Amino acid sequence: MIYLYTEKNNEKDYIIYNDQYFNLYTSNLTMGQNEKDAIWEIDHARLTDDNHIETKYGIGVLRNLSSGCKTYLNVIFNPDKVVSAMECGANVLDKLFEMDNIHLFMSHPERFKISDEVRICFNEGEIVVGRHGYEKWWTKEYERRNAVEI
Repeated sequence: MIYLYTEKNNEKDYIIYNDQYFNLYTSNLTMGQNEKDAIWEIDHARLTDDNHIETKYGIGVLRNLSSGCKTYLNVIFNPDKVVSAMECGANVLDKLFEMDNIHLFMSHPERFKISDEVRICFNEGEIVVGRHGYEKWWTKEYERRNAVEI
């Protein structure tokens, strides 16, 4: 199940600034083969033994990874936190929504692939299934938001 939060609450621990959090904390952790594979798949970068990255543009440091890649790695290393997916492109959102038992923050919908089997729990309440459920929930949410603004 994907636990999706659309508004922040004080009861949860959030990572909103993924670049900053990654640079300060996650980049200091040991990356296993799964993380190395994700870095390659998302950013087409190879993690070296001395924690540098090699890309077609040259050698860099982990801080040079994309915000989406940093977000994905923050999710992996922080399963107890709600991680903002606001800066992720479709390539990373596709990968995130293939995972199970993760907590994401998204204040608005994005277009990406969602399997028909994926279960999504919005704001610890309503559970929907697949792309259709995701889109239907967001349609109702925008209707609710518009009603509040009037």
